[in-house]
Amino acid sequence: MTIYELRDFLDAKVIQYNNPQFLDSDPIQVPHLFTKKEDIEISAFLTSTIAWGNRKSIINNARYLMDLLDNDPLNFVLFHKESELMKLEPFVHRTFNHIDLVYFIKALRYIYKQQGGLEAIFSQHTTNKSTQPAISKFKLTFFELTHPKRTTKHISDPAKGSAAKRLNMFLRWMVRDNSTKVDFGIWKSISPALLSCPLDVHSGNVARKLGILHRKQNDSKAVYELDSFLRKMDPLDPVKYDFALFGLGVFEKF
Repeated sequence: MTIYELRDFLDAKVIQYNNPQFLDSDPIQVPHLFTKKEDIEISAFLTSTIAWGNRKSIINNARYLMDLLDNDPLNFVLFHKESELMKLEPFVHRTFNHIDLVYFIKALRYIYKQQGGLEAIFSQHTTNKSTQPAISKFKLTFFELTHPKRTTKHISDPAKGSAAKRLNMFLRWMVRDNSTKVDFGIWKSISPALLSCPLDVHSGNVARKLGILHRKQNDSKAVYELDSFLRKMDPLDPVKYDFALFGLGVFEKF
């Protein structure tokens, strides 16, 4: 296919998958339970953090996590007592357990009380070319408090070669407009043009089969290569193609 034929093909797949029916099987349904900006972004951040493995398990555990936070994420983060953190002990999703979760809650309190919130950190450190430097800065800020060493693995860093799939997905959720009622578009301080595709095994394999990604590893260099191509097809909203690549891989076994 020429780039124009490929764009038409992928644009059609974006329309097919970028709609509310997508929510039925995707973890983004969890932050859709909330209406307050801070509740949406905190629930989205925590949900995206555990978004690896079986999708049904991700959704169930994310909903359970919201229950543990009294379905009031911002209030729990800001005003929890130390004794209330004990009820988080049963939580586990793969290698993310209550030790990690307790630190995440404390770090989020630090970010909202002393750093201006999640959006402030990402928007301040996004460059005129990419959100990737902001992800690296976010990790540094997130772990400024005394923390368990084991917990650092749950926040990726593009500067260390990671594709940072889950944080790129979180940023897509927050930044892309909500005209199709899937993403939220509540962060107006970052342009969708600067987002990077949440590269995982599904989107990576489809991109390689289509000839738009050649690097074999799903790492930060592959994200850069994929970004460069997708931005040629749509400079203003390149990450909309995440729906096409992911949908082709997961639902169509392309």
